[in-house]
Amino acid sequence: MFFDPRKEIVPWSLPFLGRPPLWYGFFFASGFFCSYWLLRSLLRSLGMSLSLRRAFSDAITLYIVLGTLIGARLGDILLYQNLPYYFSHPASILKLWEGGLASHGGVAGILVALILFYKRHHKEYPTISKKRLIDLLGVVAPIAGFFIRIGNLFNQEILGKITFVPWAFTFGHPADGSLPAPRHPVQLYEALYYLILSFLLLFLWKKKAWKKEGLLAGISLFLVFSFRLFIEQFKEEQSLLLEQGSLLTMGQILSFPFILLGIYFIFRAEFRRN
Repeated sequence: MFFDPRKEIVPWSLPFLGRPPLWYGFFFASGFFCSYWLLRSLLRSLGMSLSLRRAFSDAITLYIVLGTLIGARLGDILLYQNLPYYFSHPASILKLWEGGLASHGGVAGILVALILFYKRHHKEYPTISKKRLIDLLGVVAPIAGFFIRIGNLFNQEILGKITFVPWAFTFGHPADGSLPAPRHPVQLYEALYYLILSFLLLFLWKKKAWKKEGLLAGISLFLVFSFRLFIEQFKEEQSLLLEQGSLLTMGQILSFPFILLGIYFIFRAEFRRN
């Protein structure tokens, strides 16, 4: 399949922004929007009042958005890009439209954001413990991952390796500047996996798996990054820090700590009656 969509939603620049809106930004925002409403639905099943659900969701979403953007941007610069360039041009760190976002860095940023949120707001929401807070994010995060990977597809980035399978995608203008060639559509592989995982986690939530605090967070982390460990073998290496032909990709190396963290949460899950 030949795939070469416009990266811009419309060809004209938006007022004040000075550039056209991109499909990647649209899908990125859509992921957070869906996660926000899913979070409010989960809080309702915990018996939280409407006003409290709204206040909690609004507050934590701000933390998560900032944590994701800061963590993902710094992760990309530190692990995948030419770091000396950013030392010489620090203002470029803020130019998200010119650079990438690393998912592992985004998850690390989210975890830091959750710690900060809990320290500041735990007295306002006494029924939300640390582990339940992480459980909630573990359930809603995969749906955001689904939308973000669709955005990567439209951006023609995070390229798969060249292949001749019948479902291969040939990107007209790959983000890395390479020539068009049939490749594994790894963006779609991941997007579909995250969508299926979202339904699985919602099913477990409805079966009241949330009563065992930490379990859903552990399952989410373990399944997401175990899949990343697998799917990376179909991707082109993106990191400038690793030599060609390295045994493991940067994505695989970074997945191991999160897999271990998921296992830790699963085995340290604690039953809570309410």
